[in-house]
Amino acid sequence: MEKLVQPGWLEENLSAPDLRILDCSVVFERPGGVLNIESGRERWDQEHIPGSVHVDLMTELADQTAETLFMMPSTDQFVSVMESVGVGEGTRVVLYDFDINMWAARVWWMLHSMGFDEAGVLDGGLRRWKSEGRRVTSDPAPRHPRAVFTVRPRPGTFVGKEEVLAAIEDEDVAIVDALPAAHYNGTIRFYQRRGHIPTAVNVPAGSLVDHDTHAYAGIDELRSRAAPAIETESSRKIAYCGGGISAASTAFVLSLLGVEQVSIYDASMGEWTSDPSLPLEDPSSG
Repeated sequence: MEKLVQPGWLEENLSAPDLRILDCSVVFERPGGVLNIESGRERWDQEHIPGSVHVDLMTELADQTAETLFMMPSTDQFVSVMESVGVGEGTRVVLYDFDINMWAARVWWMLHSMGFDEAGVLDGGLRRWKSEGRRVTSDPAPRHPRAVFTVRPRPGTFVGKEEVLAAIEDEDVAIVDALPAAHYNGTIRFYQRRGHIPTAVNVPAGSLVDHDTHAYAGIDELRSRAAPAIETESSRKIAYCGGGISAASTAFVLSLLGVEQVSIYDASMGEWTSDPSLPLEDPSSG
């Protein structure tokens, strides 16, 4: 299964019996400057790619006991959700969202952490699918047979603050900030603090896609835009953002570019900035 799936391929394979299509969308908007985060299920009800099932990253695929949003759920919880939508042994999965691929990349990364490799992200998601005149529907979700999902853990795909703190002093680890440059540079604060984790380089997830089509840039262009991360001498990369979502898109791109040792700091700046003992570098402070 290709990591990056093109719309034409998906359209040709919609009826493949082993194919599962997961809509991973979350509403993440700032109407009037006020952040609104809610499930994408209602929008899925209105229109979606034929044969798709919505999975909820706010509830089904998040640790409800965590203090920060969107944290990786327990293995049992994740496996139960995947099996219920027919994802497991003998199946292939295409993931998409109606944003800029970051929610789909997040679920791809979850599957990757569990050792499931038959998954790909739909390049451009619902935006590109519709812009190219492909069919959408409001039909109910298909009922796939319950699958058997075998976990083959990949340790280190998600890390905590201890690993990030250690990485600051480790030349063999590059910390990669996936937030917009304004956050990285301290122009815009994250909660009550400004700046980035010391030694981090900036590869904004938003810079990796075309904002008209939502498609990822070509491989050569991605390599150029991700250069701050891939041109370091470090063999391992740790990506972070606000809550492990944008970081998933940047981590996914690094994987596309052949970087083998990539981790996501799951709690990201939601946790880091809430702890005044954790260091930040603020370029805006002069």
